Amino acid sequence: MQKIKCVVWDLDNTLWDGVLLEDKKVILRQGIRDIIESLDNRGILQSISSKNDYDIARNKLIEFDLWEYFIYPQISWDVKSESVKTIAESINIGLDTIAFVDDQEFELEEVKFSHPQVLCINAVNINNILDMEVMKPNYITRDSKNRRKMYKDDISRNSAQKNFIGNKEEFLRTLKMQFMIHNAREEDLQRMEELTVRTHQMNSTGYIYSYDELKQFISDENYELVVVQLDDIYGSYGKIGLAMVEKLGKYWELKLLLMSCRVMSKGVGNVLLNHLINKARKNGAILRAQFIPTNTNRIMYITYKFNGFHEVDTRGEVILLEADMSYERKMPDYITFIERST
Repeated sequence: MQKIKCVVWDLDNTLWDGVLLEDKKVILRQGIRDIIESLDNRGILQSISSKNDYDIARNKLIEFDLWEYFIYPQISWDVKSESVKTIAESINIGLDTIAFVDDQEFELEEVKFSHPQVLCINAVNINNILDMEVMKPNYITRDSKNRRKMYKDDISRNSAQKNFIGNKEEFLRTLKMQFMIHNAREEDLQRMEELTVRTHQMNSTGYIYSYDELKQFISDENYELVVVQLDDIYGSYGKIGLAMVEKLGKYWELKLLLMSCRVMSKGVGNVLLNHLINKARKNGAILRAQFIPTNTNRIMYITYKFNGFHEVDTRGEVILLEADMSYERKMPDYITFIERST
């Protein structure tokens, strides 16, 4: 089973004891604050699906000093399967990485019927949540600990873009984005493994590399392993991409390319790929790329084709594509590109 990326909480008789709109007082469930804080520290996002009055529920969560932990909360009278779907789409994650917690068997069954991929947890089992394997990431990185803030920053960006008068490129220019790339170091490896585990749509092969495998590659002179970080005026997106190139004489083979889905709408999807093409070209090499189709990564194949790659070979399930090396690629003028040797 996939590791859980977001826990969606019911409120009444789940997060707190009592029914908000019926009881004079509701009491925060014992131990729930520790669970919420622990999940947050692990980099697991959290949201709400509750049939309640939005303003009253929000004010109660503010009173309990918990409101800040939840992104894209769905507090309305809609069916909960729709709320869960909206949360997944807003975060841009698969339903198979969502856990839904509720005290009502009807609500659990309704969500399970509509979305069998969702892990449904009865509120009586809340105290077991932190011990579930799907709630335990392999590593807790700096990016993990900052994940909620990064998504909150995204909400601010999206709100600003919605209210911006002008075209998309003009808005992107206001963000003053810095796209920073450097050769991977040992301290990057935990985050790199996490990226291969968490990234599915924008992963060229779907392969999950372990910490030990990645460590071997960074010490092998035949390989180049690079990491990308993106910052703007709202804050840092963290380390959002990586690439692994094997240098095979005349040909450089891109064995892995991935980019966080969170940044695709920011016009940076092609920057890393264009950088690799230019670097190979400067060194007199031809860049080729491996692509292994999965259930979710067709957009990567489209990205390669859009950037002038064409198929040259097939090795079992691996499709080998070759870049058009006849011209130098230009970077968008709304991004400051920074390359560091370390």
